[in-house]
Amino acid sequence: MKAPFFLKSTKELNGTFFENAILLITETNDKGATGFVINMLFPRKLNDLTEFSHAQPFPLNEGGPVDREHLFVLHHRPDLIAGGEPVGEGLYLGGDMNTIIEAINNDTLTTADIRLFIGYCGWDNDELQNEISEGSWEISSGEKLF
Repeated sequence: MKAPFFLKSTKELNGTFFENAILLITETNDKGATGFVINMLFPRKLNDLTEFSHAQPFPLNEGGPVDREHLFVLHHRPDLIAGGEPVGEGLYLGGDMNTIIEAINNDTLTTADIRLFIGYCGWDNDELQNEISEGSWEISSGEKLF
């Protein structure tokens, strides 16, 4: 399956990090898959993180259980954020964080433009497809990121 696409967890994942999760899968290749939980807020705001204490309060999302030491960015504003990698039609991953913080601070970027994630979701080759086949995930077509 070609990214990007959305997944919803099934009851098979109840009692885990992924209970009631909706994911946006941003990359699939022969090494595996990568994505982000899009419907779980992180309990702290951007300015609560030491590195970004100079930023305005801005919501953070629980991106996933992998690499929770880093902040990840999904946006649809390449006109304002340089350095993002396209992951779908009009959707970009990453970009210059100094520009992002400045644009958040001056209200040029809002939650309608950008999502910030703590961590991400990752699967090795065929692992996600196996979980879908086992019934842990169902493909969803009615979701939106922004």
